[in-house]
Amino acid sequence: MTITQLEQISPQPTPPDLRGYEYDLVIVGGGIIGLTLASALKDSGLSVLLIEAKVASAAVAKGQAYAVHQLSSLIYQGIGVWDKMLPQIAKYCRVRLSDADYPNVVEFTTDDIDTALGYVAEHQALLQPLQEFVQNCPNVTYLCPAEVVNTQYQKDIVAIDIKVADQLYSVRSKLLIAADGARSPIRQAAGIKTSGWKYWQSCIVAFVKPEKPHNNTAYERFWSSGPFAILPLPGNRCRIVWTAPHEEAKALCALDDEQFLAELTRRYGEQMGKLELLGDRFVFQVQLMQSDRYVLPRLALIGDAAHNCHPVGGQGLNLGIRDAAALAQVIQTAHQAGKDIGDIQILKGYERWRKLENLTILGFTDLLDRMFSNNFLPVVLVRRLGLWFLQRVPVLKVFMLKLMIGLKGRTPELAKR
Repeated sequence: MTITQLEQISPQPTPPDLRGYEYDLVIVGGGIIGLTLASALKDSGLSVLLIEAKVASAAVAKGQAYAVHQLSSLIYQGIGVWDKMLPQIAKYCRVRLSDADYPNVVEFTTDDIDTALGYVAEHQALLQPLQEFVQNCPNVTYLCPAEVVNTQYQKDIVAIDIKVADQLYSVRSKLLIAADGARSPIRQAAGIKTSGWKYWQSCIVAFVKPEKPHNNTAYERFWSSGPFAILPLPGNRCRIVWTAPHEEAKALCALDDEQFLAELTRRYGEQMGKLELLGDRFVFQVQLMQSDRYVLPRLALIGDAAHNCHPVGGQGLNLGIRDAAALAQVIQTAHQAGKDIGDIQILKGYERWRKLENLTILGFTDLLDRMFSNNFLPVVLVRRLGLWFLQRVPVLKVFMLKLMIGLKGRTPELAKR
């Protein structure tokens, strides 16, 4: 289905003709989460329009990397795209959790739960296979680049005006999905408010190559300034996620490469030998956000459009992947039963499923950051006692591990295939 099959309308101040092409649902945002939802609906019998503002090559080139938890890998296996991702990503078999220079280290391994702990993937390793998968889905029309300029929610449909190559088009849909990021224009236009706060911290992210093998081990070391994570990547590279107060983070990013590597080594330790900095380093502010509502009649929010959390534990992307799988299941079940997928009662089933689970993880990551990002002696004693128990009580250790990798909540049917 090409763009020429959409009804073109003139860019003028009068309301556009809304008799354009009709879809069952329109997804705004062709990032990893939007593509995951579109891919999950391949065999649903629903007609899907996916809209992405950036050109495909620019989206793939984003210099980011993510922890991909076990449940997320199962979802991608269920979709049928995991085999395309796997050759480009690294599996980690061990996680070492420590508190600054406290000698007791909690170590999680695959022996604890008899399954993989997780993976680390660069942005393009996830996005590109999803883009290719969606382009082979006969029920999905993929518009890229394109921009939504107006939405009108009516009783039975959503009217959506789309700008493509300086031309305006009108489409109608039973359901609109906002997968357009933390500053979601779709969410804001719908008047959905959010709760949360910006942290006193920013994150520095960078790629490094250690002298010695990383042995597929992920590290999470807590310093009083904030968490410090090391994630293994293919080619014996690592992704650094370094949290620090804003001014400190800016000052660290402003150092020359030699000075930056010296500071990095001081926190990283000597276990992997000399470090080599690969590419640029970036800094971004950390925030916690939860949308007051995930759904309205004919509208649903997923991924960062619905929530943001602290990067400790690498939860953010994984929550969005679970959102996409859950929403796909809810609307596909409704469609198969002959129900209206945009009906608020159907959509509330998705909200009930995901909102509380997401809030639990948001609260847990916030607690972790606040407990470990300070030097208040009573808190230090409590958290180190907690690490002592975690190291010595297998039931507690397994519970904590399963919570962090997504195996304690409701499992989407996609992950059971």
